[in-house]
Amino acid sequence: MLIFEQINKSYAARKKTNMYDLIIIGAGPAGISAGIYAARKKIKTLLISKDFTGQVGRAFFIENYPGFEGIAGIDLMEKLKNHVQKFDIDMRGGEEAKNIRKNNNIFEVLTTENNRYESKAVIVASGRDPRLLKVSGESKFIGKGVSYCVTCDGPLFNGKTVAVIGGGNAGFEAANDLTNFCPKIFILEYAPQAKADELEQERANESEKIEIIYNADVKEIRGEDFVNALVYQDRISKKDAIINIEGVFVEIGSIPAIDFVKGLVEFNEKNEIKINPATCETLTPGLFAAGDVTNIQYKQAIIAAGEGAKAGLAVYDYLKK
Repeated sequence: MLIFEQINKSYAARKKTNMYDLIIIGAGPAGISAGIYAARKKIKTLLISKDFTGQVGRAFFIENYPGFEGIAGIDLMEKLKNHVQKFDIDMRGGEEAKNIRKNNNIFEVLTTENNRYESKAVIVASGRDPRLLKVSGESKFIGKGVSYCVTCDGPLFNGKTVAVIGGGNAGFEAANDLTNFCPKIFILEYAPQAKADELEQERANESEKIEIIYNADVKEIRGEDFVNALVYQDRISKKDAIINIEGVFVEIGSIPAIDFVKGLVEFNEKNEIKINPATCETLTPGLFAAGDVTNIQYKQAIIAAGEGAKAGLAVYDYLKK
């Protein structure tokens, strides 16, 4: 939390009014990119974020971000954060947007810290939250064997047998990362085949530590003080099976973080914010959205960064009017 204290002290020292030209919500690639472009246009900007980690920071290793042949997700986020801090931009860390209202062309953002900020424009770049498994025992054992972040918690399972739920890129990447700590990793995939990229599947298949179970419908996570077993049903035979494990990593996707903006935007069937693809503007004039929280087709860090840049430039044009 030291970085939040430094950022917040810097903010307090400026003693500026709570009225801004632009408020950016979220500090992933989209939010930080938007902040950089806004600052370069001399737009008075406030960036609000609960952390500087996000989905990218939870990725163990990234190999498809231009300029870096390979970089740990947390290191990439550190570089992005350091970049935006070089500009004249106010930042509030450890704080989340709770509600947004618009009155007479001015937006009011209320936060979890009971602070109120006003601006002429807003960019929502809040990304996505992990999707819950919603089975018996999941909520009971969160922090006691159930995790949604390999980068955060992987080392805590050193020497333990674990299960990864999900056969997409996130699931296979998590399992491959866990081979650094765990002697045995089960991947449980609901479908009859995996959806992960071929490269990730090849890595998993080549590892003697990873076992993939297809057609697995997870039913229950068991334990006493901590997780000690997982129950799943084979979707073909309809028979239940039990795996003795000491940890579960849920990697079944994510959902947009959008509760605070309901009523001001239009959503698609996936609860993603609909935007004008040319400008990132939403249904409400002056309210923009960028990155994985929107209905853009591909969810990639580099695309989110580009969308953030686009949104920042679009805000500049909007403010000029």
